[in-house]
Amino acid sequence: MKKMIPFLIAVLLLSLSGCQQALGSGELKNVGLLIEDTINDQGWGTKGYKGLLQVKDEFNNKVFYREQVKSKEQVLDAVREFQKNNVNLVFGHGKMYAPIFMDIKSDFPDMHFVSFNGKVSGKGITSVHFDSYAMGYFAGVISGAMTKSNQVGMIAAFPWQPEATGFREGANVYNPEVETHISFVKDWSDTDKAILIFDEMKEKGVDIYYPAGDGYTVPVIEKVKEEGDYAIGFVSNMADLGKQTVLTSTVQHVDRLYVNIAKEYNEGNLTAGNIHYDFQEDVISLAPFSDVVPEQLQEKITKLIEDYKETGKLPAP
Repeated sequence: MKKMIPFLIAVLLLSLSGCQQALGSGELKNVGLLIEDTINDQGWGTKGYKGLLQVKDEFNNKVFYREQVKSKEQVLDAVREFQKNNVNLVFGHGKMYAPIFMDIKSDFPDMHFVSFNGKVSGKGITSVHFDSYAMGYFAGVISGAMTKSNQVGMIAAFPWQPEATGFREGANVYNPEVETHISFVKDWSDTDKAILIFDEMKEKGVDIYYPAGDGYTVPVIEKVKEEGDYAIGFVSNMADLGKQTVLTSTVQHVDRLYVNIAKEYNEGNLTAGNIHYDFQEDVISLAPFSDVVPEQLQEKITKLIEDYKETGKLPAP
């Protein structure tokens, strides 16, 4: 097993404002974060790291993280080190951590484990679920409305992603003629395979792409930019990659969610089991539109989102 530099300790020496909550005023002590890939992917991993920093800013505590944690043995090694550093809230930044946390939580009764998009039960563990069907749906709406070739494509990581179904159904809302192409990388970070899928879609005439992964999202958008086509960003606002390329982004406000979870835990109110979040809780949103998107279409989509937040319903394609 590859040894990491002493824990990549993120006892981050940041200047802290006087309005922060004093450590020890509640149940929260120090916080640990496990990431499957890297904090530098400009996507999901980066979001988790920023969330950890937000928790530090809020509570003035020590925070720790490890990258490239992909096995039960690596999780145990990291959690034992967390334990030595008085960590009692552990975030596993991905679905893979849910079953591992279920297996080990009884060995660490003084810790509360939090994972994402997995299924958990019992005390001392919470799984946070982004209900991301609507993310894919609105990405599909924009793609279907903006395509000139009537060919749009989603490069997803895994078939279980709700965004995939949402993308297909959303694409037909304003364009019943659109043909939707969805392919799966079956990995969050396999850039080579994602680019290969992009090339295949390009040959089919796809002119708008939704790369819904982690490590490969940015490289795919760079390829889209080279070809003069359009893209929808994923997880983060990716307008910086090209305001004439990125029409909008489906954003998950992970940093905001981390702080909310830490506050609930500190106050003794964090729910064990499975918790769901969507647009209604303001932890999922669309980023501002590119000027390329006509104002009339922007207004239509904004109204769709407002209606969805109010009613929980989306129009059928």
